[in-house]
Amino acid sequence: MTPRRRKRLTMIVVLVVGIGTAAAIAISALQENMLYFIAPSDVQAQPLPADRNFRLGGLVEAGSIERDADSLHVQFVVTDGVHQVPVTYAGILPDLFREGQGVIAQGRLDESGVFHAREVLARHDETYMPPEVAAALERSGAPHGVVE
Repeated sequence: MTPRRRKRLTMIVVLVVGIGTAAAIAISALQENMLYFIAPSDVQAQPLPADRNFRLGGLVEAGSIERDADSLHVQFVVTDGVHQVPVTYAGILPDLFREGQGVIAQGRLDESGVFHAREVLARHDETYMPPEVAAALERSGAPHGVVE
């Protein structure tokens, strides 16, 4: 093999290894940052890894909101009409957050089945519900009574 061919081959190998490494890093980062939407019935139906972030959506169950008087900690229950998941959150809730309203919480589920939210989103008016929440409620057979 001539020195020129050897140099070309080395450059090609370095280029392929570099592109492969960059692709592996990008795929790994994307998988860690993907957030899947999961309804309370899905949480009950399948085991979820404790270290995986996801979005939990449904309705805030009536009578389930408990606020800590000394801090911003809030506990409530998200339901899809069939199953319920307890949620804890430390922070300021959206103005439209209340019982019976659609909500999406982003966070992690612990080993005891409590969802620890890092972010809570509420629907913005009485005629809208996030499509994921509406679809989950329809699958569970619970009427949601709002237009998507």
